[in-house]
Amino acid sequence: MLAYFNHLTPRHRRSWALVAAYLGFLFLVSFIDFGTNTAGQTIFRGVLLSMLIFLVASGLSLIFGLLDVLNFGQGAFVLVGAYVGYATYQAVELNSTLSFLAAAGAAIVSVGLLGAIIEAGLIRPLYERPVFQIVLTFGLAAVLIDLVERIWGPQPNQPLAPPEMFRGTFYLFGQSLSVYRLFIIALGLIIMIAVGLLLNRTRLGIIIRAGVQDAEMVQALGINVRRVFTFVFVLGAVLAGLAGIALVPYQGATLDMGNQFLIMAIVVVVIGGMGSYEGTAVASFIVGLTRAVAEQMSLKHFDAPVLAETSILLLMIAVLLIQPSGLFGREES
Repeated sequence: MLAYFNHLTPRHRRSWALVAAYLGFLFLVSFIDFGTNTAGQTIFRGVLLSMLIFLVASGLSLIFGLLDVLNFGQGAFVLVGAYVGYATYQAVELNSTLSFLAAAGAAIVSVGLLGAIIEAGLIRPLYERPVFQIVLTFGLAAVLIDLVERIWGPQPNQPLAPPEMFRGTFYLFGQSLSVYRLFIIALGLIIMIAVGLLLNRTRLGIIIRAGVQDAEMVQALGINVRRVFTFVFVLGAVLAGLAGIALVPYQGATLDMGNQFLIMAIVVVVIGGMGSYEGTAVASFIVGLTRAVAEQMSLKHFDAPVLAETSILLLMIAVLLIQPSGLFGREES
C-alpha cells in the first residue's frame, strides 16, 4: 500500500486528498445532523448502494476504457439479467439456494451471450465511428426494454426470497437488517478486487491492455485481438447481468431499474475519470454515500427525498469544475 502511494503522480495524490476530505465531510455532517444511530444506518445504506452501482459502472468503465465504446445499453443488460433470473427462479422447483444459483447462472449466461452477439454483429463494424456507437447502443437499450415488457409484462415484480443462508437478520445501530445486504456488499468487493487483479496481474490482462494500445502488434504475435475485445465486452455485460440478479431479492424487478442504475453508473464513470477502473471503484463509494446522505437529509428536513437525485449531479459538476478529466482520468494532452 505504501509503495502504491509512493508511485502516485502529484495529480493522483491531489485526487486522493480530495476524496479523503470529501468523505470526511460526509461522515462529519452525518453524525452531527442525524446522530450516531441514524448516521451509521445511512452510511451502511450508502455502502450497499455503492456496491450495486459499482457492478453496473465497472462494466461500463471496462467497455469504454478498453474498447472506447460508451455503451448506453448497460442498463438494459441489468434489466435482462434481472428478469431472466426472476423467471428462472420461479420456474426451477428447488430449494431457495439452488433456485437462486440457477437464476444467477441463467442471468449471467443469457446476458453474456447477448453481449457477445451485440459486440460481434453490431459494435465491431463501428469501432472507428463513436457517434454511431452511441446511437446504436441507445437504440438497443430501447429495443431490449420493449422486449422485456412484451415478454414479462409491465407490472413490477416483488422481491424474491434470498437464499436460505442469507435470510437471517442482524442489528446495526439499533436497526434490524437483512443478511442479504451483507452478501451484496461482499459480492461487490469480491468483483472489485477480482477484476482489478485480472487487468493488472494476469497474462490476459496484459494482452487486453496491449491490444488496446497497439492492436496490430498484438495481432502479429498470433493473438486474436477480436476475441479479446469480444471478451471485454462480454465481461462488462456479465457484470451488469450479475447486478440485475443481485437486485432481485433486494428490490424485485421493474422496467425502470436499468435506467436508474445506468444514470448513476454514468455519473460514477465521469467522476472517477472516463476509462479509469480505479476511479470507477472510488467514485462508486463517493456517489453511493452522497446519495444516501442527501436522501436522509431531505427526509429529515423536507419530508421528501428531493435532494437524492440532484445531489450526485451537483457532485459531478463540482468534480468536473475542479478536475475536468475526473478524479483519476487521463488528462488530454
